[in-house]
Amino acid sequence: MSKAHTHTVPARSEVAQEDTWDLSDLFSDDEAWKAGLAELEAGIPKVVEFKGTLGESAEKLAEALKYTVKELGLLDERLGYYVMLRQSEDVGDGNVQGLNGRYMAVATRMAAAASWMDPEIQSIPDDVMATFLKSDLLSEFRIFLSKLLRFKPHVLSEKEESLLAKQIESAQTPRKVFGALTDADMEFGTVKTDDGEIPLTQSSYSALLLNKNRAVREEAYRKFYGVFDSHKNTLAQLYSGSVLRDKYIAEVRGYKSARSKALFPDKMPEAVYDNLVSSVRANLPALHDYYRLRAERLGVSGDLKPWDVYASLVNLADVRHSWDEAVSVVCDSLSPLGEEYVETLRTGLRERWADRYENKGKRSGAFSAGSYVGNPYILMNFKPNVLRDVFTLAHEGGHSMHTWYSVRNNPYPHYNYTIFEAEVASTFNEQLLAETLMKRTDDKAVKAYLVGKQIDDVIATIYRQTMFAEFERDTHIMAEAGEPLTVDTLRAKYRELLEAYFGPEMNLEEVSDLEGLRIPHFYRAFYVYKYATGLSAAMALSQRVLKGGASERRDYLAFLKSGGSRYPLESLKLAGVDMTGPEPVDAALGKFAGLVRLFRELTG
Repeated sequence: MSKAHTHTVPARSEVAQEDTWDLSDLFSDDEAWKAGLAELEAGIPKVVEFKGTLGESAEKLAEALKYTVKELGLLDERLGYYVMLRQSEDVGDGNVQGLNGRYMAVATRMAAAASWMDPEIQSIPDDVMATFLKSDLLSEFRIFLSKLLRFKPHVLSEKEESLLAKQIESAQTPRKVFGALTDADMEFGTVKTDDGEIPLTQSSYSALLLNKNRAVREEAYRKFYGVFDSHKNTLAQLYSGSVLRDKYIAEVRGYKSARSKALFPDKMPEAVYDNLVSSVRANLPALHDYYRLRAERLGVSGDLKPWDVYASLVNLADVRHSWDEAVSVVCDSLSPLGEEYVETLRTGLRERWADRYENKGKRSGAFSAGSYVGNPYILMNFKPNVLRDVFTLAHEGGHSMHTWYSVRNNPYPHYNYTIFEAEVASTFNEQLLAETLMKRTDDKAVKAYLVGKQIDDVIATIYRQTMFAEFERDTHIMAEAGEPLTVDTLRAKYRELLEAYFGPEMNLEEVSDLEGLRIPHFYRAFYVYKYATGLSAAMALSQRVLKGGASERRDYLAFLKSGGSRYPLESLKLAGVDMTGPEPVDAALGKFAGLVRLFRELTG
């Protein structure tokens, strides 16, 4: 057993090499990376030499795109991914912080040098561009250009674009102040637990709400929201400023609303957003039934409180998976996707795609970071005694295989897929893993845990994110109608949503509606709905593949291979699910209701 497996958290230098990722496919070492950065820096002056020539011919446009988007863009991506991954290994490493500083300076210069390019392409007359696009010289850029040209009606004059560009940094003020206030300046005190006094922070708060001791959970909740209560007017003004900025940008660019602008890049009809809300609203009785069940199992019927919604209802016996065992069970569960998918992932996870275990200074959580060059790397903080980490591995493996297929089936300019599609590929894998683990065990507690986890995932990803999506939609409508967003109007709107979603079993506190002022996602409006639609699509597609055969597998793999070559709704139709109608969301929430019934039986 390597040192990375012990309870003592090792320094990065003490981690066994086979437990770390191999970044040599990006750069052999930091010195090679520095040489690459110098190459990128040296290439920047040439970018401006193309200015004013793009409309002359297909040859000139192709030459400029191949140099800036493909040659320098590929190098820029490799450099950025390498230094980001190195930083993740130990966020306190001063040497790597220095590398990142150097990269950001050069990347900013690169972006500034190329900032004229999109507007110049969009200024090419439509008939001229139509002729250009017929040229084979532009074949690998056709999709890239067609997506760029969709924005043409919303591009302003060069002077106006320059003025907007100069506002970008100041426009981040509400988000940055919110982060500084909530992450740094707010002091929440400590909470008494059986393990002693624990500092209450943004990160420890969620862990404390899982505590088995109800008094601990209540103390954490009251202290946490007590601090937010003392800053509520500032927080309301920050969020109002963010919404008004969204409104302003949408208006000056000629969109009918801030939501319309946000959905435009994915070519997403607003009806998809509204259908999601309608379907979830229609299926709220199943959620209310679950909260009644939760109150029963916790012994607090008639007195369910907001600090009771996350505490575990299942005491799980010791279930352990070594790294190799986790890889095996994940890959076995994905067998419906065929040998190529399974063996590629199995080999990657055993041959250093992943940085496996915790070390001092390592970034928390997990992610998949795939670039066009190099492996689709995975950061984990894997713990053998945490079953949820096996699901996390399946999830991140889904992202990585999505990237693997996309890279091999698309040119660089359009291999990148959207968040909307990414969430399907990752949660799809979790669905298959849950099916496999359920079949493999006769242990009632393990089954209850697995069902409970799926229930929690649907609540967190479909119900909760849709509630957030409703709040974003409604607050922007209020602002666009000229209604002031004050602390009182924001709280009233959020309380309506809490009452609707939690139902009659929940006894809300006076401070409960302050939650609407503490969600960081709200400072990047109108993307949380993608999590809800993504899981709904994944649940539908996983059932389609499990119950189908070679044809259904081919459809799903075709979706993974499409990368960024299609818009999300088109690529999902390729996989076999139509997200323009309510059926996938209704089916997912129908399954949720069945899971609640099964959980009642398993825990009765």
